[in-house]
Amino acid sequence: MTLPLVTPAPEADAERRRSLRRMRSVALGLLVLAAVVYVLTRDSTGFLGYVNAGAEASMVGAIADWFAVTALFRHPLGLPVPHTALIPRRKDDLGRGLEEFVGENFLQPGIITERVQSAEPTRRFGAWLAHPAHSARVVAEGSVLARTALSKIEDRHVVELVEQVLVPRFREEPIAPVLGTFVVEAVRDDLHHGLVDLAVSELHDWLVVNHETFTDILAERAPWWAPPKLNDAVTSRLHSEAVRWLVDIRDDPQHRARAALDSLLARLGDDLLHDETTAQRAENLKLRLLEHPQMVATGVSLWKGLRNVLRDALADPEGALATRVRDELVRLGTQMRDDTAMQQRFDRVLSDATVFVVERYGQEVTSVITQTIERWDGKEAAERIELHVGRDLQFIRINGTVVGGLVGVLIHAASHFL
Repeated sequence: MTLPLVTPAPEADAERRRSLRRMRSVALGLLVLAAVVYVLTRDSTGFLGYVNAGAEASMVGAIADWFAVTALFRHPLGLPVPHTALIPRRKDDLGRGLEEFVGENFLQPGIITERVQSAEPTRRFGAWLAHPAHSARVVAEGSVLARTALSKIEDRHVVELVEQVLVPRFREEPIAPVLGTFVVEAVRDDLHHGLVDLAVSELHDWLVVNHETFTDILAERAPWWAPPKLNDAVTSRLHSEAVRWLVDIRDDPQHRARAALDSLLARLGDDLLHDETTAQRAENLKLRLLEHPQMVATGVSLWKGLRNVLRDALADPEGALATRVRDELVRLGTQMRDDTAMQQRFDRVLSDATVFVVERYGQEVTSVITQTIERWDGKEAAERIELHVGRDLQFIRINGTVVGGLVGVLIHAASHFL
């Protein structure tokens, strides 16, 4: 099945057609001029003999080159002369040749690497990005795209993701090895100490500020027969001791409670990795959480909150998020512009990635040329190609007329001399 050729710019094609007609008229005019001169100087001698020989040779050259140019696109004068109308008849071969030419001369790893590195894309992009106006434009365009993407994600999509992708995946994946490894590594690298410090400090501050709340909670659980004054004294003492205990833990990195917590976490991580009972309990807890009806609703609620926060932050061009991103982009662009080592590293990564893509998909890319040309109509393809290159090919006819005349004069002079 043949495909019609698309005309992306009719106005440009109209101008090309007019230019082609003008050049054809010039070439034809030279041929007619040579014919007139030949007729007027026929059987002449002396200087006019040279003119006649030149005119005769000009006609021969003009007609020969007209035949050669025309034979590329159609049969000259409609005559089925062998080896004419080359493009309509052999467009498929030309397409395959063009595919091989592009693949062999443009999609070679060495050529691609050299072109990418000589273009200095990292430095040039960094110089562009370092300009505050350009970074602001990137943030503005990115914010619009991000807000559009967020608006396209509906709640049902999140529900489907949680129910059909995340929950089945989490259900199949054993949690004990992952959780146990995390706990063991966290204890080994003391990653939990910062969290413990934060929790102790916040709990201490809460107890100090909420003395009455703490004592009221304890008083509600006191025996009914206990005297109120005794309850008040006991709850106040418990509050004071709790605050003092938290201060000791907060200020003493080697406190026994901290050591006990470290030991507990280390034992928990080891049990999760090596004790089947503990691992099974963790697995059962995971399954109960995943099967809880509130699981999906919680996931959707978290997503809604995150989406609202992101949309509000992205909608404010002068907000903290936009300002921070702009500043970071300017800083990154400046570093990319000035740091030679970074430029070489990024350019090398980009060239390697481009070479990988070309080596893996280059054949598919170049095959588009052959596949497309094979589906073109031969006659229409020839007309379109002639429209683009035919004007320049008319210079072959003009040159053939001029050069043929000069050669004719030289041959006549040599014959006369001999």
